[in-house]
Amino acid sequence: MAAGRRTRILIVDDSAVMRSLLRSVIGADDSLEVAGTAADGATALANLGRLNPDMVLLDVEMPVMDGLATLRELRARRHKMPVIMCSSLTQRGARVTIEALASGASDYVAKPAGQPGRETAAQALAQELIPKIKALTSPAPARQPIVFPAPARAAELSAPGARPAFGGPAPLALRAQPMYAEPRVLVIGVSTGGPAALDILLPALPAGFPLPVLIVQHMPELFTGPFAERLNGRCRLPVREAAEGEPAQPGIIFIARGNWHLEVRPSARGGAGKERAAPPATLHLTQGPLENHCRPAVDVLFRSAASAYESGVLAVVLTGMGSDGMAGARMVRGRGGSVLVQDQASSAVWGMPGAVAHAGLAHKVLPLGAIVPEILRLVSRASSEARELRESVM
Repeated sequence: MAAGRRTRILIVDDSAVMRSLLRSVIGADDSLEVAGTAADGATALANLGRLNPDMVLLDVEMPVMDGLATLRELRARRHKMPVIMCSSLTQRGARVTIEALASGASDYVAKPAGQPGRETAAQALAQELIPKIKALTSPAPARQPIVFPAPARAAELSAPGARPAFGGPAPLALRAQPMYAEPRVLVIGVSTGGPAALDILLPALPAGFPLPVLIVQHMPELFTGPFAERLNGRCRLPVREAAEGEPAQPGIIFIARGNWHLEVRPSARGGAGKERAAPPATLHLTQGPLENHCRPAVDVLFRSAASAYESGVLAVVLTGMGSDGMAGARMVRGRGGSVLVQDQASSAVWGMPGAVAHAGLAHKVLPLGAIVPEILRLVSRASSEARELRESVM
């Protein structure tokens, strides 16, 4: 998209009221313009070449051709423009939206519900929608050198508000920091573009994967249950929404519940210790204050994992807006754990992973398809080293 040109948005929704509301929200921003509107997917597809939009706002439920069918046809025709789904906060709306996100939609917004008037509804919609439009359509910034932090004591890195000292500039992509600790838990933080990324990453984990997998995906409460159910049907490991007091068992993928922070805490008999016989740590759901405007927040999960597992944390930060996960990654690094982040080219939005990389906290920056092989390499290496150690003392 040419610099200085307004971003053109195609609105596709069968509700005249919703089309009008979206038109007013977009029209209020000088950097955006409405390319056109359509009441169903078939009409939108027929006029796509003439309207030439930079982004599509796509209703989930419509006559003639619904949002999911329209999205799939868009992608089948190799149109790569970002698509934001407009979803009603219903069980059906949630399930179809999850399927759309895994099928190539970039993000979603919830349709306003329960607001006392049009102005309040427009304000609520604009607050959620406009940042997502801009994040998904802004030209990628010039790549800045990513630098490693100078050596620092663990206490310095994990201190609240600490900022690592930087050495001379050195592109992170050209150098890898060594990882020595044995991974005992895999924690993943992800937001915008996450369902599609997780739909690739999680099915690649093999049956018998020896670590608990704990995931924070920014989603409303109504969405995370269907999201876990969908992944459970695609993965070789069981996937479920995290429940209060549940043990963090190896070989199970736990999805944080929407509107609840997910924490992992040592079990009563010392789940954070080194002994393999120790019972697993337990999961806890809390409704503490929002962090980074989010609940669940990646930082909450990462901090608690670093406290419970110390150097045994393997943290992964995937595509997403904002910087949630950066403070938690700093604590993971301070306790001796390992951090991987998704690279810019394969991310829908390089906000969260970029923040961690530019802070010098990532051991490696990897394309999405290279992350699971790296996880398996680290876990396999740890198992091999443990086996060699046992054999050496026999």
